[in-house]
Amino acid sequence: MLKIAFIHPDLGIGGAERLVVDAALGLQNLGHQVDIYTSHHDPNHCFEETKDGRLKVHNIVPPFPRAINGKFHILFAHLRQLHLTASLLSPGAPKYDVFFVDQLSTCIPLLRAIGHTRVVFYCHFPDKLLANGEFIEDPISRAQRNMLKGGLLKRIYRYPMDWLEEITTRQADVILANSNFTGRVFKDNFPSIRRTPEVVYPGINIVAYEATQDSSNDPDVAAILSDRPTLISLNRFEKKKNVALAVEAFARIRAQEPDSANLRLVLGGGYDPRLEDNMLTLYSLIDLVSKKHSLSYNVITPSSPKAVKIPPLNTTLENPAVLFVLNFTTAQRTTLLMSPSTIGLLYTPANEHFGIVPVEGMICGVPVLACDSGGPVESIVDEPAEERTGWLRAPNPEIWTEALRQIVDLGEEERSKMRERAKKRARKMFGMEAMANGIENALKEAVDMGKVQSRVTLWLVVAIMCLLFALRWA
Repeated sequence: MLKIAFIHPDLGIGGAERLVVDAALGLQNLGHQVDIYTSHHDPNHCFEETKDGRLKVHNIVPPFPRAINGKFHILFAHLRQLHLTASLLSPGAPKYDVFFVDQLSTCIPLLRAIGHTRVVFYCHFPDKLLANGEFIEDPISRAQRNMLKGGLLKRIYRYPMDWLEEITTRQADVILANSNFTGRVFKDNFPSIRRTPEVVYPGINIVAYEATQDSSNDPDVAAILSDRPTLISLNRFEKKKNVALAVEAFARIRAQEPDSANLRLVLGGGYDPRLEDNMLTLYSLIDLVSKKHSLSYNVITPSSPKAVKIPPLNTTLENPAVLFVLNFTTAQRTTLLMSPSTIGLLYTPANEHFGIVPVEGMICGVPVLACDSGGPVESIVDEPAEERTGWLRAPNPEIWTEALRQIVDLGEEERSKMRERAKKRARKMFGMEAMANGIENALKEAVDMGKVQSRVTLWLVVAIMCLLFALRWA
């Protein structure tokens, strides 16, 4: 049995958080002891496993804000993680056999140099490539976009942050990536790191999707139920997720196909009112739905007393064409995926690092339409048609409308065959057990390297200075 500490910056609702939760549960099922450390954990905006006792979460509240006037996010992210690390390395803190770190690598040299403990780092995607919005794979186009979006001051600000990301990531004993796509991008953009990340696909708790649950008395579930044919999109409300693509394709097929006038679109995802991007994205989608396409809509949140408060809107309570579900519960998510009225899942991000949502759709037998780039290319089979588990299409509304037409027109026999193919692929490649075993092997590989030896190096001096700085602010 290993004693493992997970370090994750913000334990909210998202794909990275879902991986952390499922990885921790999987490792516990293998007999290991797991603690999760985070700088932010809101019981009203988190996965239920992190608050119902199944996982032990330590919320180390930092003295630093997330940002100032929407700026300096990455700087404060580093400071918040340094504060968290100082707590982990303080006298009397629990000792661990190995650390599992993801998203931010700032703490890695400290954990090794001062804590003398091995570290496994899981790369979802290099932060340096996301600073100016969604990732563009073509380096020339990306450089042009960065020049337009980032002025001289921002480039000066980002340079040390990007340098810090690379040199701290390099200190990890084992590096993992969530897909071959991410691993390739990692190698191309971190030239000083000669190792190729090992790929461990995110996995899902298949049993949770296959178990029969009685949610008939759950008011949150009742609020989303409908017999109307339904398309669903599950993404955080962030601009880079491009949920507008789903709205555009949905509006077109309703306008072009008389038989599709009864179609419903459910847009569910994590929503944090602290984040300007979340607010702007939500309201831009509402404008797109109601003003551009004249579609009725409603916005709902879970019935928690501390649920997100939404200002009054011109909503339609009965049978809206588009339903926004903010911070959906696990029961709501499962119901949407398992409902017989759900006929398709729309996954809109381009160049997504992996994308767990298409896998969730596949294990539930829902036809998935995703962009033809990034991680979904590895999870979804589009061709040949007789092996299809979903559709991969360029992020163009007209192209997506045609794919939606194929999904809507699927006969029951072909839909049933596709359902079985999708479930079989998801079970084989993306089960939680496969992920947990892959991460366990990486953790054991790190532990087998032995204890990190104490050496008075430049890294140690820098690490101690950073730790003292964090402790002073704490």
